[in-house]
Amino acid sequence: MSAEAEVLGELRRLRARLPQLTGALAASADGLVLAQDTVAAEAEAVAALTAAALGVGQRLSDCTGQGDFRELLVRGQNGYVATYAAGGSAVLTLLAEPRINVGRLHLEARRSSARIGELVDGALERKDLN
Repeated sequence: MSAEAEVLGELRRLRARLPQLTGALAASADGLVLAQDTVAAEAEAVAALTAAALGVGQRLSDCTGQGDFRELLVRGQNGYVATYAAGGSAVLTLLAEPRINVGRLHLEARRSSARIGELVDGALERKDLN
């Protein structure tokens, strides 16, 4: 099974655990879609904006002495956009309804982002070895 298929499987399992998610996207740190489980046709735009937000989040975290970037949560009138670091080269971005339990969102997303990070970083290491 390819890393992309495994990442997509993780996104689907996450959405099954959190029914209030309306979309899930794994992207490279430079804004390329790795896998998506969303009906949004704008996955590429969301991935690019996630990369930009990641850059700002990393800079803000560094500048304020808070250490490495871990996560970013945006609350809008119609719900949440949550971004989590996933290893050294990927991010997980989730779209959620406004009624989601944010604590549960963080708990489940942190687990999934760690798994996605392992998958993506492992695939990149294998690619570098070849």
